[in-house]
Amino acid sequence: MRSATERTEAEERDATPREGADVDRILETLVYLYTESRRVTKEVARQHGLTGPQVTAIKVLENFGALSLTDLSARMSATNSTMTGIADRMERDGLVERIRSETDRRVVQIALTEKGRALAAQIPVASMALFADALRSLDERDRRDLTRILRRLTDKVTELVGTNGD
Repeated sequence: MRSATERTEAEERDATPREGADVDRILETLVYLYTESRRVTKEVARQHGLTGPQVTAIKVLENFGALSLTDLSARMSATNSTMTGIADRMERDGLVERIRSETDRRVVQIALTEKGRALAAQIPVASMALFADALRSLDERDRRDLTRILRRLTDKVTELVGTNGD
C-alpha cells in the first residue's frame, strides 16, 4: 500500500502541467489582447472613414507632434515603406502635411493639419483606454513586474527578428 504522498506515474504526469502549456497560455493571451485592440481600433476607424493604421498615426501625431517618417514608423512598429503609403493617403485626404526642416533640409516631418487635429480630437483612444483601465486594476508590484517582463520580451523579439527601417 502506498502512502498518501506517493503518486503513480500517471498521477504525476496529470498533476504536472504539460511542457509548454504556460507558453501556450501566454500566447493565447497575447493574441487575445492584440485581436481586441485591433477590433476596437477598426471600429473607431470605420466610424470616421479611416483605416486602423491611420487612426493610430493620427493619435501618435496628436500626442507627440510632428515626427519624421522614421520616428513615426518606429512608434507604430511599422516599416518605413508601409508608413510612407499611410502618410501619402493621409496627406491626399488633407489630414497631414510634410514639413521640411528649416535646420536640415534633408529631414521631412509629418504633422497633422488643422483638419487632422480636429479629427484627432474626435477620436477616442478606446483600445488604449481599455488597456489602461485593465492595467490600473493591477497592484503596483504587478505593474512593475509586467513592465519588466514585457521589456525583456520586447528585447528578445527585437533580437530575434532584427530591426531595420524596411
